[in-house]
Amino acid sequence: MSESTQIIYMQTRLVRLMSEETGASIAAVATQFKEQGVFHYIKRMWDLFHIEGDQAVLEDIRQYLKSKGV
Repeated sequence: MSESTQIIYMQTRLVRLMSEETGASIAAVATQFKEQGVFHYIKRMWDLFHIEGDQAVLEDIRQYLKSKGV
């Protein structure tokens, strides 16, 4: 599987997990991720994120969003 495919899978998985955690719809989380640059952030941080567990990555994303005032 190519790296770009793995990144897309991770982005999709994290949208679903954030949706489950927050109770927001998948569409709402995906929109927020797009508007706040989270998808780009995941791609940029791939080298670190792909060796961490999902919960650690979600915590990092929460901190990223918090730093953006979300």
